[in-house]
Amino acid sequence: MIRQVRLQDAGRIAEIYNEYITDSTITFETEPVSEDEMRRRIAEIYPRFPYFVCEAGNKVAGYCYAHPWKERAAYRYTLETTVYLSAEYKGQGLGTALMQTLIEECRRNNYHVLIACITEGNEASNALHAKLGFRQVSHFKQVGMKFGKWLDVSDYELILE
Repeated sequence: MIRQVRLQDAGRIAEIYNEYITDSTITFETEPVSEDEMRRRIAEIYPRFPYFVCEAGNKVAGYCYAHPWKERAAYRYTLETTVYLSAEYKGQGLGTALMQTLIEECRRNNYHVLIACITEGNEASNALHAKLGFRQVSHFKQVGMKFGKWLDVSDYELILE
């Protein structure tokens, strides 16, 4: 079941996100996030921008949200997207369902463009975004370092029509 985020989801969302921080280069954060910090981040994004969780087996299995891509007023119709799933729920279509919900909510709210920033080697995210109609529009070389390795990042864009 996909629903809007609640502040009480912060602990589970932090758990999911911390798996990516400590075990992958998918996020460039390097230190785990506390439940309180995640609650603060959720409160900053929601309810101004779309933020959803997917429940499976009576617990949050994943989440996605959109936030401003840039701060200048001219960018107000462009949002950056984020989606994360708990490892135990990958490959079940939940990421697709979350992102489809997010895309439709962004359309309903008259946003024009969605941007996804994806780290080199994240083939699952590349495939997900391509399936949803995003197209790669940039490739930045060696812009981040994590676990002693320089990492590339690509931006993917979806124009909402």
